[in-house]
Amino acid sequence: MATRIYDYVGPEHVRTSARGSAPGTVIRSPEDLVHWCQAHRAERENDLLPATFVVRRDGYLYLASRRSEHVACASGDAVLGAGEIFFSSDDTPRVVAVSNLSTGYCPEPECWPAIRDALEGAGIPHPREFSSAFIFRRCPNCFERNLIKDDVFVCDICDTALPRTWNFA
Repeated sequence: MATRIYDYVGPEHVRTSARGSAPGTVIRSPEDLVHWCQAHRAERENDLLPATFVVRRDGYLYLASRRSEHVACASGDAVLGAGEIFFSSDDTPRVVAVSNLSTGYCPEPECWPAIRDALEGAGIPHPREFSSAFIFRRCPNCFERNLIKDDVFVCDICDTALPRTWNFA
């Protein structure tokens, strides 16, 4: 499967408010990750450090505070993948969990190879796959973004049947 490029599909006011925000920090090595984790130590939750991430078209992993918007982390650009990532709290951080949870980009679970390649390119140990993989669909009737739960492909807003294939292009 060819690598898909995910454009931002979230609310325009979020994109607008993200303009001018500092972009995410590029992670090219284990040392970059150690520095990022040390700088964000105060954000730890239950011995894990959560972060917002994107993989930009350059193939690198970019990290930002978990409370950051993905579109800000990506400097408003399209991405190869996005989600949430959790690092161990020791001196040599490793990825404990990673997901594609981003309602701004709604990436498919099939974006995993781009994330895997970014982590491996930076020399960062990681799980073999998403710890949690999410499926998103846009309603063809009301155009709302939907997170699919329990394999129920029905719009949460207007009860319209949702397509089985990704439809944000």
